[in-house]
Amino acid sequence: MSENVSRNLIFWFFVLCFLVSFLLLGKLLYPFISILVMAAVVSSIFHPLYRFFQRARFVGPKLASLVTCILVFLILFIPIVFFVGILTQEAYNLYQTAKDTGISDQVTSILNQTQILDKVNALLQTFDIQITGEQLENSISRAGKSIGFFLYQQATAFASNILSFVVNFFLMLLAVFFLLIDGQRLVSFIIDLSPLPSDQDRILIDKFNDMAGAILIGNGLGGLIQGVLGGLAFWFLGIPSAFLWGAIMGLLAFLPIVGIGAVFLPAVVYVFLKGRVAAGIFMIVFYLLLSGGIEYIFKPKLVGQRVKMHTLMVFFSIIGGLKVFGILGIIYGPLIATAFLTLTEIYRANYQWLVEPEQNT
Repeated sequence: MSENVSRNLIFWFFVLCFLVSFLLLGKLLYPFISILVMAAVVSSIFHPLYRFFQRARFVGPKLASLVTCILVFLILFIPIVFFVGILTQEAYNLYQTAKDTGISDQVTSILNQTQILDKVNALLQTFDIQITGEQLENSISRAGKSIGFFLYQQATAFASNILSFVVNFFLMLLAVFFLLIDGQRLVSFIIDLSPLPSDQDRILIDKFNDMAGAILIGNGLGGLIQGVLGGLAFWFLGIPSAFLWGAIMGLLAFLPIVGIGAVFLPAVVYVFLKGRVAAGIFMIVFYLLLSGGIEYIFKPKLVGQRVKMHTLMVFFSIIGGLKVFGILGIIYGPLIATAFLTLTEIYRANYQWLVEPEQNT
């Protein structure tokens, strides 16, 4: 009896020590959580490239990892810095245009040429609603000013914290370097430590890798293509701030349901109001081909059917992720949703009968 009590006491003391050490370790690593998560995602995406280099003759794991990290730097760091520099100027120009009544003057000119406001008010007359030109001008001007100022704030905040970004990026590269080399051992360690069966741990890890690939490869490349081609279309048609709208389309492309249509469709209306019917028709066809091609051909071919999540769940997970985690919520939101959905599948397959045994008797 006393021996059992002694064993229980030792066990619970160990559990207490383990929990305290775990909480302290969590506190130590908490400032670097975003860096570690991004490192895990990036290393998962670039691991096939690392294996390709490792298979080459006279290339060891460390050299293969170093070459992969150099490519990560070239692919991610340089374009981000270049992109933010141009975006800052474009956003500032949009803010100044709205602030200096440039947008209001354009709206007034369009309304006078097309008399569209008179036609709209004629339709709204039955509801006792009337829209004045001044109200419409002020609303559009405020919207342009708000969008431009918000993007300018975000870009300048990034530029003012460029040293922090550089440090965090290189810390992420350092973590990627070691994860590429020792990632498999770390996964094996987690699987051995986890109380879940190995096959269930493997399902969770595989789902994480699949979703990371879907986000960065599928959505990332899809957003890049739509943003670049959409921006080029705006530039070709002479729409102001083409780079800025291309960048916004690249981000909106991550969102299902909405997508680049949130920018393209108002632009089509703007072009039609300017009397450029041919350009408007071209934009509609271009939008349908670009959006449809990416969503229904490019992404399914690239990502396949590995990641199955309802469109509405993807939409709200990204919106919620942006609200809670900022720009990184584009990645965190779907990963959290994937973890939850995978755990529900494991529960239904392995543990539901424990909670509801009468259904299986």
